[in-house]
Amino acid sequence: MPSASTSRGVALVTGASSGIGASFARRLASEGYELILVARRRERLEELARELRELGTEVEVLVSDLASDPGLRSVEERLHAEPRLAMLVNNAGFAHFGSFLDEEPDAAEAGLRVLALATVRLTRAALPAFLKAGTGTVINVSSRAAFGASAWFATYGAAKAYVNRFTLALADEFEPRGVRFTLVCPGNVETELFERAGVDPATLGGALTPEQVVDDALAALAKGERICVPGEGQRDRLLRQILPHRLVRKLSSFLSRLAGT
Repeated sequence: MPSASTSRGVALVTGASSGIGASFARRLASEGYELILVARRRERLEELARELRELGTEVEVLVSDLASDPGLRSVEERLHAEPRLAMLVNNAGFAHFGSFLDEEPDAAEAGLRVLALATVRLTRAALPAFLKAGTGTVINVSSRAAFGASAWFATYGAAKAYVNRFTLALADEFEPRGVRFTLVCPGNVETELFERAGVDPATLGGALTPEQVVDDALAALAKGERICVPGEGQRDRLLRQILPHRLVRKLSSFLSRLAGT
């Protein structure tokens, strides 16, 4: 177990019970961070915590539903109380795939709370410790869906677009004060998020593993890049940067409709 003198500090990861969040936890543990793992499913969190503790990592489990006010407040309070906070990974996910009219209003609100509101409030809770230390890192897991209006994925894509704008704005404000921000925008990933939304990611083509997403994200962070699109080739990056936003929206909507049929 790393001591306070050898640890790289504490990293809090939301949505850590599976998928990208669990992969971030394993990778950060291997790099010397102590961990606070946040998710709704205690059994899954405890299983991961046992795995990492056996490897010598100090791990705290915090069971919380970020769609609820009490759950969100509990994580905010934990962030406020952690003097050695070094990294926040906002990864918790929530998705509906299908017609907007088929999404129940309560479910739509819960999704917006998890994807957008929790990202805002937890980042706000982490910033004082980072600014006091003069260093810190925020990794916000977004999506390629944020780059265009996505039919059949409307609230999810809109929430992720909000996360993108929010993250880039904070990067402009706080990077000069030592806080780094990386926005991770994967496409199709082999995670339970798609399964819970009733979609097999393999049917969408080009699905990445969570490990690939984390590898690309941390490589981008190390290079000081604010935006990381895992699995994106140089040609795709160039097209994304130069294509008119109107065309990107139309292409995104077309592909989403294909996936929804």
